[in-house]
Amino acid sequence: MEKKKVLFISQEITPYLPESEISEIGRYLPQGIQERGKEIRTFMPRFGCVNERRNQLHEVIRLSGMNLVINDNDHPLIIKVASIQAARMQVYFIDNEDYFQRKFTTANDEGIEFDDNDERAIFFARGVLETVIKLRWSPDIIHCHGWFTGMIPLFVKKTYKDNPLFANSKIIYSVYNDQFNNPLNGNMASKIAEDGIDINEISVINVPNFVNLGKLAIDYSDATIKGSESINNELEDYMKVSGKPFLDYQSKESYINSYFDFYNIF
Repeated sequence: MEKKKVLFISQEITPYLPESEISEIGRYLPQGIQERGKEIRTFMPRFGCVNERRNQLHEVIRLSGMNLVINDNDHPLIIKVASIQAARMQVYFIDNEDYFQRKFTTANDEGIEFDDNDERAIFFARGVLETVIKLRWSPDIIHCHGWFTGMIPLFVKKTYKDNPLFANSKIIYSVYNDQFNNPLNGNMASKIAEDGIDINEISVINVPNFVNLGKLAIDYSDATIKGSESINNELEDYMKVSGKPFLDYQSKESYINSYFDFYNIF
C-alpha cells in the first residue's frame, strides 16, 4: 500500500526562526509523522531573518523561474531548500526579493506590521502550491499552521480545484494564538479575485482582519485543530460549530500521536 502523503505548510519552523509554539510544531510534527510511516513535504517562507549561510539554504534551480502575478505585478518565485539532518527532513522555502528580503517576519523592529503582508501571504500560498505541482507530488493531507498560511485552503478548493494533484487532498487548518493587530490591506479580496475566485465568495475578508482571515481558512478547510491552549474565542467557536472534524488542543507530550490519529480519519 502506498504511503499516505502529508504536506506541512508553516509560517515558522525552528531552527530557521526562533523557538515558538508554531515553530516547534513546524519542526517536530513532520519528523514525528514521517517516523510513523507517512511521506512528508514541508514548506515555510524564506523570511529575511533566516540565516542562509548558517542553515545551508540553496536555490533549487529546476523549481525556480516562474513569475506569479499579484495586483497586476510580476513577482519571480524562488525556491530554496535546506535539510534538518537529525530529522532526515528537507524544508522548502518560498522566496522573492520584493516580499522576503527585509530582516523581519511580518513586522519591523518597532512592531509595525508591513503594509504588504496581504500580498506576501498570497504569494506564499500560491508559491507553495505551484512548487508542489512542479514536484508532481499529490498530498493526501495538507496541514496549514498559522495565519500566514490562511490562503492555502481557498486556493486549493478554488484556484487549483481542477488540478488532479489536489483532487483528493484534505485540508486541515490549525489556529494559533498568533494574532496580528491591524487589518491587512483593504483591497486584499480584489487581489485574490484575480486568481479566478468570485469576489462574493470571499466577502468575509472585505475587512481582512485576523478573525475574518481565520474564518475564510476554516470555511475552505476539511477539518480544524486548536493549535494553542488559548486562541481567539470567536474563531474557536467558529471551528466548533462548523460541523467539520475538530481536534481540541493537545499537549506537547501528546500532540504528534493525536495529530497522526486525526489524519487517519480521512
